[in-house]
Amino acid sequence: MKARWLPPSGLALLSSAIATLLAILVGSSPAQAKDHVDLQFWDMIWGPPEYIDAGKALVEQFNQQHPDITVTYRSIPWTNWYQTFVTAIGSGTAPDISTGAGYQAVQLYDQGAILPIDDLISQWKSSGKLDDFLPNTVDILKYDNHYVALPWAIDIRVWYYRKDLLAAANMQPPTTWDEFKAAAQTLTNPSADQYGVVACGDTLGSHYLYTVVLNNGGGLFSADRKPDLESSRNLEALQFLADLVQKHCVYPASAGYHDEDEVSAFTQGKGAFTLHAPGLGTRLPKFSDKIGVLQPLVGPHGDQGTIYWVNNIMLYKQGKHPAEAKVFLEWWSEHEKDLWIKGRVTQLPVRKSFTADPYFQNNPETKFILDHYVPLGKTTATHSTQIFPKLNEVEGEGVMQALMQNLLQGKAVDASVKEAASRVNSIMEE
Repeated sequence: MKARWLPPSGLALLSSAIATLLAILVGSSPAQAKDHVDLQFWDMIWGPPEYIDAGKALVEQFNQQHPDITVTYRSIPWTNWYQTFVTAIGSGTAPDISTGAGYQAVQLYDQGAILPIDDLISQWKSSGKLDDFLPNTVDILKYDNHYVALPWAIDIRVWYYRKDLLAAANMQPPTTWDEFKAAAQTLTNPSADQYGVVACGDTLGSHYLYTVVLNNGGGLFSADRKPDLESSRNLEALQFLADLVQKHCVYPASAGYHDEDEVSAFTQGKGAFTLHAPGLGTRLPKFSDKIGVLQPLVGPHGDQGTIYWVNNIMLYKQGKHPAEAKVFLEWWSEHEKDLWIKGRVTQLPVRKSFTADPYFQNNPETKFILDHYVPLGKTTATHSTQIFPKLNEVEGEGVMQALMQNLLQGKAVDASVKEAASRVNSIMEE
């Protein structure tokens, strides 16, 4: 068949008609009509100012790689943090996704505000992605038979000591409770304003209680989630702390100290031992060569353990774009190593691939804590097999802080624990 020739004007009209038809067809294609999605990400402030910069940079990187999704980053201060989230949920303005403290997800889930991520966990289990997480860090966030959040960082308490003070006394770092008590007595010299231990009476002070209790095989709760503060193991552990006070091995001002006071006194040599979060050497660069980390202490019955929290990142039911929020959740989890390397987070990552980075492996303090303390970490839910919402109230209401202050002031253990146990029982019954 002979091709028909069209004049230039006919070709132009035909081309225009074809272009218009294609535009209509393409414009009506569901695959090409994807709407742009905006997500709100609220991130707690987990480090120095560099942390916020690192977080913003990561969000910007995600946005560039995902042109159909725009994530807006917002820093949330710790002051009144819980009220910030509850108010937002109550007013229907909750974020799509946020980071939060160890028990935030379970508490907000109990209020019907958190979207479970069972499907994502199932996918990652099948693909092998869950193998990159440190043991128990994923399952610890399972509540009411649902995975309510994804872990991202570990906050843990470790014993630090002053190398120079022990060296001056020709002493080796203690490894057991008995050795610790003996060292604290030897290193106490009130005339020189030097004591075995410098502690504090605020929230960090309550962590001393959790640490020694867990170090002695005890726990605040029984396996069936009943308060168990007055158990024999717990009383023995708390008596250990009380004995240090009664033998005048603890810096006298500790009861009124806050975190910053404790650290300041430690740097001044007012205490040879102190309990703190990871990164104390980094926080005190001028003293880092004088600061060491003790081996995890062995309790009188051969137990080891310390308190830790697995901080998490969670999705909210109010979010209008759960699929895209999960895309961001997965991406953030796999790319957040910069939060440490550039953002200087002092907590520890939950991903094995991150901990293998030279940033952690070449830091003796961090590597030691990852290798020796993290595997021993336990939650305040112990001996319950899962965390639960009331833990936020137990930790935040002030009952354990008051107990620590009582012990630091030399008050009797039995009476002080009885008072604290009564308050914990009331919290659990409310």
